[in-house]
Amino acid sequence: MSISRDITRAIRSTLTLWLLTAILYPFLMIGFGQVVFPNQANGSLVQNAQGVTVGSALIGQPFSSDRYFNSRPSTTSYSTSDPNNDPNGILKTGVSGASNLAPSNPDLLKRVQAEADRLKQAGITPTADLVYTSGSSLDPHITPEAARAQLARISKARNIDTNKLELLITQHTDGRFLGIFGEPGVNLVKLNLALDQARS
Repeated sequence: MSISRDITRAIRSTLTLWLLTAILYPFLMIGFGQVVFPNQANGSLVQNAQGVTVGSALIGQPFSSDRYFNSRPSTTSYSTSDPNNDPNGILKTGVSGASNLAPSNPDLLKRVQAEADRLKQAGITPTADLVYTSGSSLDPHITPEAARAQLARISKARNIDTNKLELLITQHTDGRFLGIFGEPGVNLVKLNLALDQARS
């Protein structure tokens, strides 16, 4: 008799905890997030002037046109590969992550040198974040210095005064977290969206 009572208690306790932790708590947190932080809870989506979602402020995108501020390189191509046609195996190990190549690896050195040469050819002084990938390869930010290194190219391509571009960079630079953690970064998705809306 006591064994069946213990089993019944164990099952009841398990079901109660499961109900609390697997159903009630998650739904409570979803509701709380939707009420208090609706933008963040829905992915920090960024929309253009027409109301079309163009990306997330938290995930980088591959910008390579002369008319846009270019993003830093990504080992995963910012997870934009087609899963049905992925000849380089970008999505084979997931959609985020670094190359894991050592600093002395010849493949890494070749890739960095090729990226630096491409930037110089485009008239851009290479900066570290324009030649190296981030740890996640999905970083939406570049440094203000990397953005400023691209000013002349974008000014020429769009016929926009560099002072206006400098102002856009300043407006879209996120400061240090709590004023002390991390480094300032320019959110490229937001900056390039503002660039499309700017007038020369």
